[in-house]
Amino acid sequence: MNSYPRTAIVTGADRGIGKATALALARDGFDVGFTWHDDEAGAADTASQIKALGHAAPSVWLDTAALPTCAPAVNTLAGDLGGLGVFVNNVGVGLNAAVVDTELADWQRILDTNLNGAFLCLQAAAKLLIAGNTGGRIVVVTSIHAQQPRFGFGAYSTSKFGLEGLTRTLALELSGHGITVNAVAPGEIATHLPPEETRHAHQIPRPGLPLGYAAVAQEVADVIAFLASPAASYVTGASWAVDGGMSQMGAQASSHLPDNAWRTATAKGTSAGR
Repeated sequence: MNSYPRTAIVTGADRGIGKATALALARDGFDVGFTWHDDEAGAADTASQIKALGHAAPSVWLDTAALPTCAPAVNTLAGDLGGLGVFVNNVGVGLNAAVVDTELADWQRILDTNLNGAFLCLQAAAKLLIAGNTGGRIVVVTSIHAQQPRFGFGAYSTSKFGLEGLTRTLALELSGHGITVNAVAPGEIATHLPPEETRHAHQIPRPGLPLGYAAVAQEVADVIAFLASPAASYVTGASWAVDGGMSQMGAQASSHLPDNAWRTATAKGTSAGR
């Protein structure tokens, strides 16, 4: 079914991929509710831009590590929107530390924020979509590091691996309700460039990436918007790598690394932020 309401919820839309996704969906004609956490001014700007496009933009503050608050936040936004057609689970945080150096509290924070909180948000959204009986779309932002390990990304990769498994299972369980569930797996996304950097992300050389540069958030948001659209009606249970070819570089990279710098959690490379 493709008659789902033109209403969407995006988690973590105060900046980065979440913000770009909320605006992409608004441009596609959706009223967009969203959660935010770090950047109150960024959340206000997201809402302002959505409203300027002629759409409703309710928002709530949410820390997905505060597990009991996750489902109520989704339900509140759906109530404000008058229903739910699309849910995008975007919230994610990183931790750059070797497994042997990771404290349990830090491990738990990553798992709660990225996986356990996501489970509760996705569960609430799925219940709403089932109750609506008009089909719908769920898109989950994972990471190429769900399948491609990286030194220092133990907690992050574990959380994203679990999230990808949850996505695939939901695709099976919700298929009978006309609800598709897909993952988008970003690679290196230029969401945290320093203020003094004036170049566009595409102008900053990244020779380890086949395309030669990192993506901007909009390039991920465009794929999410496609998966949220009727055009993706026969796509479910898939994981879409948006990584400029990074995930294809395993053997090639191992043949060309010049030293052992990669054996530290502080080595330069992919940002795990949103």
